[in-house]
Amino acid sequence: MNKKQILGWIALAVTSCILAITLPLITFIPSPAQSNINLLVSAAASTRDVLTEIQDIYQQSKPNVNITYNFGASGALQRQIEQGAPVDIFISAARKQVDALEQKGLLLPGTRTNLANNRLVLIVPKNSTGINSFFNLTQTRVRRIAVGEPRSVPAGEYADQVFKKLGIFEQVKPKLVLANNVRQVLAAVESGDADAGLVYATDAKISSKVKVVVAADQKYHSAIVYPMAVIKTSKNIPAGKEFLNFLSSNQAKAILRKYGFIVS
Repeated sequence: MNKKQILGWIALAVTSCILAITLPLITFIPSPAQSNINLLVSAAASTRDVLTEIQDIYQQSKPNVNITYNFGASGALQRQIEQGAPVDIFISAARKQVDALEQKGLLLPGTRTNLANNRLVLIVPKNSTGINSFFNLTQTRVRRIAVGEPRSVPAGEYADQVFKKLGIFEQVKPKLVLANNVRQVLAAVESGDADAGLVYATDAKISSKVKVVVAADQKYHSAIVYPMAVIKTSKNIPAGKEFLNFLSSNQAKAILRKYGFIVS
């Protein structure tokens, strides 16, 4: 073996050693595309069931995106965002809360859109009789009416608007039992702790323990709209935008309709 051949074998051996050392390191470096993304979505309590089903469908195609929901009253969720909560997406049950965040520059420009619309309905326990209109709520036998706290719960604000338009607010005011979110209103009527309550049509639809007496005429309250947007301080803006796009897809709209939401 001549000198040239010896040098060739040495070079090959050195290269093999380098590859043996570096390949294991390269193999175990995770691909950015495979790393998990955590999205925190703050959403109105009335969207709990539909968003949970949408999450299950979405994560079948996006297994690396972990969605955590924070459900509550829209006003309370708004305040959390204003105080710096690490929220990626906000879905409100009214425009007012999203308008306030937008005015403070807390929304990512160009991401605001509407998820769906809803209706406000008067409900009573399943076996209740004698209440067939809003005006029946003024009767003495109706002692407790559950509504959302109007300063933070949009359904409560809509209820106030209806009572005032019908001219019965002062008569029903002493009977009002204020709840922290619309699902608490539903629970109060389900249990019989309240003789009646005002919730969204979608809340009434999921319960077998209540019945709808009447839907409020839409001219008596502000339009019930669910605006949504990515929060400007989100650390996961691309994933947030992608999830919002899915919420506006035909697949998501079909699920929203199934739960009674109104979508175009």
